[in-house]
Amino acid sequence: MLSMIGLVGGLALLIFLTMRGMNLLVAGPLCALFVAVFSGLPLFPQLAEEGAANFVGNYMGGFASFVTSWYLMFLLGAIFGKVMEDSGAADSVSQWIVNKLGMKFAVLAIVLACAVLTYGGVSLFVVAFSVYPMALSLFKQANLPRRFIPAALALGSVTFTMTSAGSPEIQNWIPIEFLGTTHMAGWEVSLIVAVFMGVFGYWWLKKMITKAVQKGEKFESRKNDPVMTDRKLPNPIMAVIPLLVVLIISYIFHDSLKQSALIVALLGGIIATYVLNRPYFKNFWEAMSEGTMGALVAIGNTAAVVGFGGVAKAVPAFQVAVDAMTSIPGSPLIGGAIAVSVIAGMTGSASGGQAIALPLIAPHYMDIGVNPEALHRVVSISSGALDSLPHNGYVVTTIRGICGETHGDAYGAVGAVTVIVPAIGVILAIVLFSLGLGI
Repeated sequence: MLSMIGLVGGLALLIFLTMRGMNLLVAGPLCALFVAVFSGLPLFPQLAEEGAANFVGNYMGGFASFVTSWYLMFLLGAIFGKVMEDSGAADSVSQWIVNKLGMKFAVLAIVLACAVLTYGGVSLFVVAFSVYPMALSLFKQANLPRRFIPAALALGSVTFTMTSAGSPEIQNWIPIEFLGTTHMAGWEVSLIVAVFMGVFGYWWLKKMITKAVQKGEKFESRKNDPVMTDRKLPNPIMAVIPLLVVLIISYIFHDSLKQSALIVALLGGIIATYVLNRPYFKNFWEAMSEGTMGALVAIGNTAAVVGFGGVAKAVPAFQVAVDAMTSIPGSPLIGGAIAVSVIAGMTGSASGGQAIALPLIAPHYMDIGVNPEALHRVVSISSGALDSLPHNGYVVTTIRGICGETHGDAYGAVGAVTVIVPAIGVILAIVLFSLGLGI
């Protein structure tokens, strides 16, 4: 009983502290300590039997193993995003989309700009930073309430693109290691689900914005609003080629290199960006440096919550929860989806949730004959649902750090399009796989 109180209380504390603005690198181990104390877990390796679970060992084990597995992907992904940003390539692609669609479809233009950049391999955080100034300009011209900008950015970044087949984002690549699949696993179902999430999410977001406007809400300017500059940008064709390079290389080398193909693909994207758009760079080496620092922060934040999960999964209450999830009657895909989604919600990270859940559930489900491609796609999509609770790093950064909004004003719409829409998408995917599509 105390162990369950500690597990649930630790998660609640993690959500509370992150909403209060505490750094995840501090909040993660602090909340893990809360879980450990309530479960009677020894605090130090010296106080535990050899090889037995303990707070420091399990926390740092989870932290370090995630960094070991994914540091190069985070590093190259962040650098690729920064060079796309510094060269103006990201702005060129998003502005081209905005100009083609026009003011009438301002919200759709923002969603599509984020989607193209995300599916092309640009870091989610960089996409939000890059598209926000244009989103602000469009919302101002259309006189739309600015509190919905975070939801527009999130819909295009962390829903139908992040977890879809073929996506270079790591949320689509982590299952490969445990299931022996490819990044195109279950692509037929993935395509249907992605279209559904994109269309339904956009419809719902537009409905919320329209309702707010009808109530008298409008755009309100602020003194510190960023101003769009008139810098010369690369040709949109030259700007989009690096995105295609990432997708093509990851496809070509996947069979031979598995998840390491993403390293080659992102490196190819960086080189392509430099070669094709060199005259437009502000400072290439500074972009490399900023990308490196951004990677350290991003992987540190994610590893901090993976470390929390490393302690959580060592306490008795966690095994009780996993047993309950894996014994859910009906389709094993349902149990897999619930397990990954709940753990992603606990850690506030889709990638962290997968990294914790898959080593535990993959062997069990593979042993009972679950189709690995179906499990890959369901796990990937489900990881992008409850992960977007208020304490998620991307959510906190986008709402507060980038858009300058409060959770009270902005999270309602963000939660709708990043939690509820993907959750419905998971249900749709399970139904389609159960009917035999894509298997």
